[in-house]
Amino acid sequence: MSKPRIAVFTGPMPTIANTTPLVTGARSLRPQRLAAPVKVLVEAFSAHPLEAQAAHLYGPPDGWLDADGRLVAEEPAAGGTPVYEVELNPDDGLFLLPYVARRADGRPWASSAEPAAAADTRQTFLPDARRLYEEIERFEVGGDGRPVALSALADFDFLRAAPGGGYPRDGERLGVDYFPYEPPHLVREPDLAALARITDQVQEAAATGRYAGLQWLESSATVEETLYWLNLVIDTTVPIVGHAAQRSHRAIGHDGAKNILDGVRFILSGVWADDGGRDRLGAVLIVDEMVLASREVAKIDARPGGYVAVGGHGGVVADLGAHWGPRLTYVPERRHTATSELRLPLLPSEVDAVEGDLATCVRRTRLATKDAGGRLVGPAMPRVSLVPFGHFAETELGPDEQAAPDAGVIGQVERALARGGLAGLVVEGMVPYGSTDPAVDRALRIATCAGIPVVRVGRGHPGGMVFRRDPWAIAGDNLTANKARMLLTAALLRLGALPPARDPLAPTDAECTAIRARLRDFQDIFDTH
Repeated sequence: MSKPRIAVFTGPMPTIANTTPLVTGARSLRPQRLAAPVKVLVEAFSAHPLEAQAAHLYGPPDGWLDADGRLVAEEPAAGGTPVYEVELNPDDGLFLLPYVARRADGRPWASSAEPAAAADTRQTFLPDARRLYEEIERFEVGGDGRPVALSALADFDFLRAAPGGGYPRDGERLGVDYFPYEPPHLVREPDLAALARITDQVQEAAATGRYAGLQWLESSATVEETLYWLNLVIDTTVPIVGHAAQRSHRAIGHDGAKNILDGVRFILSGVWADDGGRDRLGAVLIVDEMVLASREVAKIDARPGGYVAVGGHGGVVADLGAHWGPRLTYVPERRHTATSELRLPLLPSEVDAVEGDLATCVRRTRLATKDAGGRLVGPAMPRVSLVPFGHFAETELGPDEQAAPDAGVIGQVERALARGGLAGLVVEGMVPYGSTDPAVDRALRIATCAGIPVVRVGRGHPGGMVFRRDPWAIAGDNLTANKARMLLTAALLRLGALPPARDPLAPTDAECTAIRARLRDFQDIFDTH
């Protein structure tokens, strides 16, 4: 009987697929491979301080070392060290061995952080998850004392979706093909074109029908955004399971291995399936023995337990206790994956966009967002910016003065129109209403009339719903600002820009009616996803 197959994607800046620097030293034990078979003598009863207390339960060792260090078949009268004779073979896999490599000038390696060109810098991030899964299976032990046999549970395909490590000597480009967060001089943040490539790659894998589930590995600080994006745009009926770690692989306290194993257990359990075998939970993050809905999860701290459910209405969809299988706690009602109205196959190949300037006029244009093969076009991805709000306005107004439109927001609008294409704004206003001061409000209405939709959410991690009192903005429900940004990005790819007023500073009644009608379509998406 064939085993289930799981696709494992390594995404940007993944601490879970990062390793500690290779440091030279006899005490620096790192997973390495033998070049040839070797026989070693292992001291008996050395695996546990109390193992010798049960020596009478054991069979005889392979021999003893006498006082001169010679291996003898019988225990010496004066006593000796019982040993097992073991042959280690390269085919056995990795072994923890001293790391003895040195620099070209003979000095020991002390770190990987020396500034140098990408091709001349040692990397700590893995290029994909193959080595990670191999080390988990080779070195991690379950609570029953048995090795964690991932390969006995499923077959895995390891796919690179903008990973943290790359091959610069083979032509791969830093900041295009791979995205690390260390060493500091190599830090690169993935751009919207990378998000488009990630989307296309994950959708192509999901569409093959080969996989029982998809695992996504990324930075703990950003995985919540990418997972929610995949939740919105990937058309699949199998589970999408995200993982992150607060500690690098093999660092003290590393947590990634358990999260990955729990993800495999979750996929194979089928607890996520409805009566027709389709995923009913959407993309989830599995960390710390919790299964959290991608829409509601947030990282609030870098310590263990630093992931929480936000939004005030649930978030933990299943529990993964140490002594039982996954147990479902609730089923989200929002649209996701195969039921999402924003899934990639439903997105049009061309939508309305806007260009121009506020001083003359704003024009509607057409923008190709997908190529002939149905893949997203990177340069056409919507640019959605965040607008934070702080109490105590910078401008002092008299009792009869009206606030001028906020210059910072107007500047964002002008830049978006000059660039052309799709753009949006997400306002982090007062909790939970998303409200701001009059100057920002006036600027946001101008943005809306220029074809740029505005979403209002509460600051931080709101637990309540945004009150719908602004007819010129989309109520972001209980989403965080970053989640609202991802949803607005997807909605723009589906609906295109708002119909712009020729003069956003003085829209006609007919233009206002058309804008508000289209805003209702955006609101429907925010109410259901």
